[in-house]
Amino acid sequence: MKKQLLFLCLPLLALTAKAQQNTIQADSGTFFLHKFEQHIGKETYHISKTGKEITYKVDFKFVDRGSPVPLKATLKLTPALEPLALVIKGNTSRSSTIDDSVSITGNQAHIRVNDSVYTKKITPLTFPVAGYSPGTVQQVLLQYWKNHKQPAIITTLPFGAVQIKKDGDDALNFEGKPLLLDRFTISGLIWGNEILWADHEGRLICLITNDAEADKLEMMREQYEALLPEFISKAATYGMQIFAKATPKATAADNVIAITGGTVIDVVNSVAVPNSVVVIENGLIKKVGKAGEVKIPAGAKIIDAKGKTILPGLWDMHAHFEQAEWGPAYLAVGVTTVRDCGNEFGYINAIQSAIDNGKGIGPKILKAGIIDGKGPYALGIIQADTKEEAIKAVDRYKENGFIQIKIYSSVKPAIVKAICDEAHRVGLTVTGHIPNGMTLMQGVDSGMNMVNHVQYVYTVMKRNKDRSINFEDTTSIKAIKFIKDHNVVIDPTLGVFEMSFRPVKDDITVIEPNFYSFPLPLQSILKNTGEDAATAARLKPIYDAMVKIVKVLYDNGVTIVAGTDQMFPGYSIDREMELYVQAGLTPMQAIKTATITPAQVMKMDKETGSIEMGKNADLVIIDGDPLSNIRDIRKVSVVIKSGRIYDPVKLHHLVGFSK
Repeated sequence: MKKQLLFLCLPLLALTAKAQQNTIQADSGTFFLHKFEQHIGKETYHISKTGKEITYKVDFKFVDRGSPVPLKATLKLTPALEPLALVIKGNTSRSSTIDDSVSITGNQAHIRVNDSVYTKKITPLTFPVAGYSPGTVQQVLLQYWKNHKQPAIITTLPFGAVQIKKDGDDALNFEGKPLLLDRFTISGLIWGNEILWADHEGRLICLITNDAEADKLEMMREQYEALLPEFISKAATYGMQIFAKATPKATAADNVIAITGGTVIDVVNSVAVPNSVVVIENGLIKKVGKAGEVKIPAGAKIIDAKGKTILPGLWDMHAHFEQAEWGPAYLAVGVTTVRDCGNEFGYINAIQSAIDNGKGIGPKILKAGIIDGKGPYALGIIQADTKEEAIKAVDRYKENGFIQIKIYSSVKPAIVKAICDEAHRVGLTVTGHIPNGMTLMQGVDSGMNMVNHVQYVYTVMKRNKDRSINFEDTTSIKAIKFIKDHNVVIDPTLGVFEMSFRPVKDDITVIEPNFYSFPLPLQSILKNTGEDAATAARLKPIYDAMVKIVKVLYDNGVTIVAGTDQMFPGYSIDREMELYVQAGLTPMQAIKTATITPAQVMKMDKETGSIEMGKNADLVIIDGDPLSNIRDIRKVSVVIKSGRIYDPVKLHHLVGFSK
């Protein structure tokens, strides 16, 4: 009894001792952080209160593929939740940092962003928030929004603005009891929409967002960790619904379409056919031919393509559909099919289902299921270190509509063969990284059919002292011959290396001319991607060698397919083809790497990949001639996917682009 009384008295004694400071007992909370559903870290916050202010101390840290990403923040508010200060310092991804402070006095904000210090006059409804992290700040931002009668826009510091919307309610089952949550969307902190769930007291339960390298990241309040897969699936569905609601439905008149007067690019025979007519009925190409030779059905919707070029819908063979915004962004540039090279199981299934069932907007998705090995650099929760685990993972993907397996970097050599053997047994092909400790030849000998990224070709060739490639050396010659003889398909992703190795202070519009039409959060991430001038100069021989490798591979009969691995949403497929032309391919050859060739590789060329009678009506109309100037491929005027017509400008506006 004495012991119990002592414990009861201790808080009272502490409170009495500090009564003069009006201190209230501290509170705290923890969020678990995830990437590819894998628990990679946590965020913990502690609250202290006095009569004059509330202080949140936040410790945020995750480890992504072996790289620590730590961040600390302090947020101070009045008891009425009016902001006073925010100090935040640390990392926001493996390759980005933050060092900001904001203090508010009256209508003045004193701001420091890295070494830049300035004062800014502020208006009511202003809140300091530096981006997606930490989640605690977003929790308080949501409470601030509620306290101010849910305004349409809140100005954010150091810059920008956010829009918060109540999107609905969700009833989940947690430990046998109903869990009722409010669902919100927040736009302005990242590209597109974050989806956030909170309880009726305003406590953040789950936040689905993207980190500063555009990878999807989930924050889950600790005690609700078991519900993460359900939230991920819901985020995909709700994210897609936002855009489906905003897109006009196709009318009955759109069931029959005639495109007239344009130049059809016949990628099968590598010829351009001017003054052509393409007739589409019920989502299929009904007729293709010269004007005057093809009868246009009565009542058809006519699209005048005089002076324009008609291409097959484009493919991106190295996508990561990290958020719903990728759907409209892809379609806006004419990409009608993507191979998703690794994603969260439930998320990509839900995204694909929404698109296929008309409840979302986006290209056709071909799913490659990612498998990694266990270890400090592992990615995701689907990992295999034994033959039994490998078989189980492959079979699960097969049963859920995946058509390919992607091997990641930590898979053990013996397990690579087990994965490939099972994949081939059930009718799947295998692509991926060459795992650590293996060469491209060893990966292929173990059963890999395809390889992602040109770096794995580069590493098996003879390098000079400056790290360029000696293409005349027998090592290099044998490597190219091995790849050709084993029918290995390569998606080089040259654009990733161009961006990663570029001098960061160079004009980015040389690479991406539409850059300043991008949403500001995207501009911020992409503009800071690259290296200082000295490092970029050292890396240039490597990049130049990678570009030449693409041409050498192509000239030696190796199958090249265009893939991007993200970067500029949608537009990176255009850049990839431009780089192939810079490497020495003709524009026609480059276009084929993003149309008929991937269709052939994925054994879908009987239904798509070219403009031929009976194939799916996936087309893009270009207001220019990409065969004369490959950069014209960016001038998209109309996109048609499965017979449905899309306006690229309206699609871009849906996801925050200005044009």
